[in-house]
Amino acid sequence: MAQTVPQKPKAALAPEVKPEPQEPKPVEKKITAILITRNQAAELRRAVAALERSTVLEQMDILAVDCGSADDIRLVGDEHPALTPLYLPDDFGSTKALNIAVRTAKTDLLFFLSPDVEVSPDTVERLVERLEASPDTAAVCPLLVDEQGRPAPLFQGVPSRETLSQACAGAAPQPLSLDTSQESVAVGYPGRYALLVRKQFIIAMNYFDERFGEYWADADLAMRILRAQRKIRVYPTVRAVWRQPAPPPDDTVHSSDRILGAAHLLSKYDGFFAGLTFQLSAILGALGRFNFSLLGALLGGKRLGSQAN
Repeated sequence: MAQTVPQKPKAALAPEVKPEPQEPKPVEKKITAILITRNQAAELRRAVAALERSTVLEQMDILAVDCGSADDIRLVGDEHPALTPLYLPDDFGSTKALNIAVRTAKTDLLFFLSPDVEVSPDTVERLVERLEASPDTAAVCPLLVDEQGRPAPLFQGVPSRETLSQACAGAAPQPLSLDTSQESVAVGYPGRYALLVRKQFIIAMNYFDERFGEYWADADLAMRILRAQRKIRVYPTVRAVWRQPAPPPDDTVHSSDRILGAAHLLSKYDGFFAGLTFQLSAILGALGRFNFSLLGALLGGKRLGSQAN
């Protein structure tokens, strides 16, 4: 009679362990868009909305420093979660506001942007690509166009005594004629309408010179870049829309700030006496026009923000 071999009981199968879902790693930020505002709530809304459509939004912080506005600027931060607003209690001048923004920024690249400029979705991405691919370039800009697509007359040559005198007298600057058929065009003075620059360069120049109040800190940056034998390039195929703003204020404090800033710029790059003679010429001009308010402001060294300090 055949023996029946007892069979071993089957081992129980271990329950299947499903891996817990991993939270996506946050994308590393590499760009900070910096906007300086003063009573420009509507313009800031448009500029931030355009930035929020950027293809590299996940890599970008958006920072706005408001210089004591009296409009509904505080509502803009509530409407745009991507925006980090900083509110200054008074208007200390854009130079101080720029330094506050640069020190707050945690990224390697800084994109200085006027609230009057609206970028296209790929503007920031393409500028970053070009800056990172150009070791001889310290700053890059898009071609700024008006609402009809025509190049805006904003880029200028290196500031000179003549062009500074014209600007202080209220004359419109003479813009550069750009060859938009080129891949890139080197410029001397692009302003800060839409300027991408490495933060390390700003730190290396010990931040912006706060002896400038509202005017010419961007010209000082341009001169520093050129003195470092680096380039500032405009890329005509990379575009952003510039909406012409209201004219800048023409009161005594702004006029004095503009003149004293121009004199300081000349003294830094053309020598002490170049700045001194520029300032003396402005003082004599105010005296000859019996503009005693401006005369007193110039003699007292009055700059924007000095009344708020």
